[in-house]
Amino acid sequence: MEDADRAEAAVIVNDRADVAALAHAHGLHVGQDDLSPADARKVIGVEPLLGLSTHTRDQWEAAVQEPVCYIAIGPVFGTGTKDTGYQAIGLDTVARAAGAARQAGLPAVAIGGITRDNAVSVIEAGAASVAVISDLVRGNPEESCRALLRILE
Repeated sequence: MEDADRAEAAVIVNDRADVAALAHAHGLHVGQDDLSPADARKVIGVEPLLGLSTHTRDQWEAAVQEPVCYIAIGPVFGTGTKDTGYQAIGLDTVARAAGAARQAGLPAVAIGGITRDNAVSVIEAGAASVAVISDLVRGNPEESCRALLRILE
């Protein structure tokens, strides 16, 4: 975690509370079928970040009642990275979910099919941040990340 700290980056472990705790990661992200946020908190403690994936209105309305630091909403667009079993939700739903999260004092992270070409539209729809995977690992990942950061500035 020292390298991440020096780079002012956060290491968020996906799904595995035990790994996050053992690694002293900055946070954990869980999905609807993973450990509940309340149980995850028992493993990782109160300090690390904790996020929860949501895909529907019922899920994001329930998520804001959980001991989470952010909610993720998606997939915003079609994606081949991970099959969530849910259809793309689009920007209007991002706006509604982000509004509900803001009312609860939480940021919304948009995920799914987000690229350098559409990231700004997702932020404009109300997401506090975006999670980008496939678009960043094509070609030179460092240059792709730098380009995304320039676009989002």
